Amino acid sequence: MEAAPVFEEFEPASDCDCPGCVHLRRSGAHALPPRLGGHPAAHGARRALVVAAAAGSVIGAGQSLPAVASEQVGAVAGGTGQLGGAGWAGGAAAPAGLPGADGPDTPQGGRSALHGAPGKSAAPRSTTRAEIITRAKLWVTAKVPYSMRKFWSDGYRQDCSGFVSMAWNLGGNEWTGSLDQYATRISKDELKPGDILLFHNPANPERGSHVTLFGGWTDYTRTYYLAYEQARPHARRQATPYAYWTDGDDYLAYRYKGLRPTGQSGSGSGSAEGGSGTAAAARYPGAAYFGPGADNKHVTRLGEMLIARGGARFYRKGPGPRWGDADLKATRAFQRAQGWTGADADGLPGPTTWSYLVSGKGKDIPAGAGPSTAGRPGPAGVPAFPGKAHFRPGQSNAYVTQLGRQLVRRGFGKHYAQGPGPRWGEADRRAVEAFQRAQGWRGGAADGMPGPETWRRLFA
Repeated sequence: MEAAPVFEEFEPASDCDCPGCVHLRRSGAHALPPRLGGHPAAHGARRALVVAAAAGSVIGAGQSLPAVASEQVGAVAGGTGQLGGAGWAGGAAAPAGLPGADGPDTPQGGRSALHGAPGKSAAPRSTTRAEIITRAKLWVTAKVPYSMRKFWSDGYRQDCSGFVSMAWNLGGNEWTGSLDQYATRISKDELKPGDILLFHNPANPERGSHVTLFGGWTDYTRTYYLAYEQARPHARRQATPYAYWTDGDDYLAYRYKGLRPTGQSGSGSGSAEGGSGTAAAARYPGAAYFGPGADNKHVTRLGEMLIARGGARFYRKGPGPRWGDADLKATRAFQRAQGWTGADADGLPGPTTWSYLVSGKGKDIPAGAGPSTAGRPGPAGVPAFPGKAHFRPGQSNAYVTQLGRQLVRRGFGKHYAQGPGPRWGEADRRAVEAFQRAQGWRGGAADGMPGPETWRRLFA
C-alpha cells in the first residue's frame, strides 16, 4: 500500500474541469495554512479535496470528487466580501448545460476609488463606443485574471463590475448595484457595442449578480451576441445567448451617459468615401488593402466582420487573406443594407463601411438566397434549418441528435465520448466549432453555435 499523502502541504494534481474543482484550483490552491495566518475555512476546503482524492484512490471510481469539491468551494465562497461571494447564478451548483466553468461565478467587491484606495471616486469621463471596445479588448488580450480583491495596473478591480468601470472609463470601481446610475435604460433593439447587460439582485447581491459588455450581434437572428466580460479564469470575449446563459430574463440593457459624438458621417461607404479625422477612420487600413490582388490580414478581418453581420452565405470557404469575389459581394450586400447606392455601394470598403463594421453600427445583411432559414426548405438534400433556439444550453430534442450524427459522419465526432444524443452539450458545441473552423471561419463566425449557413454546409 502506498504511503498516505502529506495533507498539510501537498495537493494532488487534478484534471477535473467541473466548476467546483476549477474554482478551488484557481482561488484556493495557494491559501496559507492556519498556522501561517490562512483562513481556516479555505484551508479546510483544500484539505477536504486532498482527503477526497486520497479516499477516491482507495474506494474506487464510485467516489464523486467533483461533488465534494463543489460543496467545499460553496462553503468558502459563500461569505467573501461585503458584496461578493456569489456562487453560480441562481445557486451554488453550475447550471445544467453550461460549457465548463462558463457560468457567472463572479463575486465582486464594493465601490471604491481606483486601486481600491479609500475616498470618493473621481467623476466619470466621456468616451466613445470605439474606445470602450478597445479598452475591453486590452483586458481580453492580456487575459487579466479574475479577482474580486486585486486591481490591474490601470487601477480597476479585476471583477465583472470593475471590468465595465474600466471599459466605460469611470473614475472609480463601481458594482452591479451602482452601474445603472451612470447609464440610461434601453431596449434590446437599441443595443450597440459599448452598451451593457446588467443583472443586479437587490434581495441578495451575492446570488448571481453580473454584468457583460455588449460587443455586437453574431447574426441577424439576434439570439446570440459577442459578450466582453470578466469571469473566471480571466477576461474573455465569446458568443453568448441573449441575455445570458442563466437568469437571462433578469438582465437589463443600459447605455453609458458619458458617450460623446464621434463626428462620423452617416452616409457614404465605397471608393467614393473621403478621409475622416475620427478614431474609427484612423484605424481603417486604407483602400490599397482591398480589391483585386490584395492579400493581407485586413481582408481576413473584413470577411470575419461581414460573416458576423449576416454575410456567411457569400463565403463557400474562408474568409481568408486573398481578396475574392465573395468579399466583394458580401461588402456590397452590407453597403446596400445601409441604403447606400451607386459608388457608395461598390463592394470596396472605405472608412465609413469599415467603421460601421468595427463598431457594430447600421443594419445587418438581410437573409437572402443561399442558406436555408428556419422553417424553409434548403437546397436539394438539405433538411430545413430548425432555428437556433433548438441548440442552446439545456435544450433536448431530435434536432440535436440529427446534428451530432451528421457531424460524426463528416469526421467531426472526436469530441463525443458517448452519443451523440438529444441533449445539447459541450461536446456538440466543440464539434460544431471544429466544423466551422474547417470552413476557415474565425471569431464570432466560429462560436460552436449552428446557424443556417453552418447547417447548410454540414448537410450539403
